[in-house]
Amino acid sequence: MADLSAFPITTRWPAQNSDIIQLYSLPTPNGVKVSIALEELGLAYEPHLISFGTNDQKSPEFVSLNPNGRIPAIIDPNGPNGKPIGLFESGAILVYLAEKTGKLIPADPAARYEMLSWIMFQMGGVGPMFGQFGHFFKFAADKVANNSYPMERYRDESKRLLSVLEARLEGRQWLMGDDYTIADITTFPWIEGARKFYGGGDVLEYSSFPNVMAWVDRAMARPAVQKGFDIPKRD
Repeated sequence: MADLSAFPITTRWPAQNSDIIQLYSLPTPNGVKVSIALEELGLAYEPHLISFGTNDQKSPEFVSLNPNGRIPAIIDPNGPNGKPIGLFESGAILVYLAEKTGKLIPADPAARYEMLSWIMFQMGGVGPMFGQFGHFFKFAADKVANNSYPMERYRDESKRLLSVLEARLEGRQWLMGDDYTIADITTFPWIEGARKFYGGGDVLEYSSFPNVMAWVDRAMARPAVQKGFDIPKRD
């Protein structure tokens, strides 16, 4: 069995099988990216639920792995040169897993950089904007009841980002064309999350973005996605 004692997080969330990837996450639009990728790649892993209800993500043990105190994070006991590695930030984890397996990532260098551009588009745009939209639309609506500006700002920016995706997906099955990649995995959970978790599909006028919604539906029909969307299981 691999020795993971150098990672303090394992004292609070012990590994049952230290020879496989340890996933620390919660099934949120951001958290499910990694569980979906692990399922798609067929990699063995052990999920650990990081509960926001008890502020697990702010605990010293979790912060020892991710100083930013956000899910998801992983430990791979079989990292570079056969040594364990801990990683945080979903984009970095997805690139690592894809490069580790040689799957869900283009082999052509130019296409690889193009794919990375779309990953950065999600990291810098879709995730933050959809997250803020969801916060003000669902969780802080009472706090801005007399000021519609916050929700409208993030609603409008989210719609603008949807229009970018709509144009990109014209004539394409996936963001990179015929090939499903980690660029898709990093992005569509946010679109689905705004519809399912935030209940904001009508406000974001999803019906105005048929290419995007067909793309999300294609992704959601994948067995690995259906499984990954519910991992780790909530208490």
